[in-house]
Amino acid sequence: MGDIDVAKTPERVVRRGPMAAAISENASSLRDRKVAEDSIREENDKLAAEFVRMKREGLITDRIPLEDVVTERLLRDRKPGEDDELDELKLSIREIGLSNPIRVEARADGKYELIQGMRRLMAFRALRADTGDAEFANIPAGIVPTETRTENSYRRMVDENMVRKDISFAEMATLARRYAADLSNDCADVSEAVTTLFKSASYTKRSYIRAFADLLVRLERVLKYPQDIPRNVGVDLKRLLDRDEGLAARVSQALQAEPDRDAPREVTILRSFVDPKVSPTGKAASKPAVRRQAKTTFQVPIAKGVAKCSASQGRMELRDDRDFSAIDRGKLEQAIAAFYAALEN
Repeated sequence: MGDIDVAKTPERVVRRGPMAAAISENASSLRDRKVAEDSIREENDKLAAEFVRMKREGLITDRIPLEDVVTERLLRDRKPGEDDELDELKLSIREIGLSNPIRVEARADGKYELIQGMRRLMAFRALRADTGDAEFANIPAGIVPTETRTENSYRRMVDENMVRKDISFAEMATLARRYAADLSNDCADVSEAVTTLFKSASYTKRSYIRAFADLLVRLERVLKYPQDIPRNVGVDLKRLLDRDEGLAARVSQALQAEPDRDAPREVTILRSFVDPKVSPTGKAASKPAVRRQAKTTFQVPIAKGVAKCSASQGRMELRDDRDFSAIDRGKLEQAIAAFYAALEN
């Protein structure tokens, strides 16, 4: 039996051993794995880029511990004392949750600086204290990177509060003063701070805020409820303070005389310096009694009838039917001179 020429065989059958088959299958598997890994890596890169973008724009919301939220960087603008509407907000949060997360800035120390949502934070803290429920130990928050300048942080707070109907001019003025006092803001004075922070407000409204800022400078040590001062009272009082150097001392003395006053009483005292119709007691000031002048009336017979006469302090009236304007002026002067001469004699 001779040798077989494989090259000339019509149907060549090539057989691989088990080792060759295993190597081939492993190589194919490695190629498939690399393709899968590259696809996963590409998808992860896209997700990471999207996360960075959303975080930069403050679109990332997370539940953060209440104890990690601080209010140190910005002056809080809420009124002191009880918030009558907080119970309503607490009830809403308990029933449907917090629909509008607070906004915070992430700090390097792991804390979060509150930018917007003081009432929401207060409500969560109250619910945590009232119920002890772990559900209220963390609060939903939109997290934004820390601003290198506080201007944007203040603007966020201001823009949110401008839509609130209950924010007072004193609160807005206090924000402007705090912003101007922060050396990192490179702000010349309170007037510039008002222009920077309240760009969306009208010129008139900005002027009112500046007036309140000046009012607070002059009376801050004695005012207990500046946030309750009505706009017209604050603006008018500031104008009067500009005109009268001693008025600030008198207002301070009146306020200090009643250390236990409440907010309405404080406003009444301030209003009494602005409106003369309001007394310090809060009632309309009584009109001074009008002193009746002594008056003498009599009649004097004359050639053509009777002259009616009325005499009082500094005044003498003569009335009859004649037209005194038609009488010669010289003749009238002689008659008046004769009248006085007769009185003196």
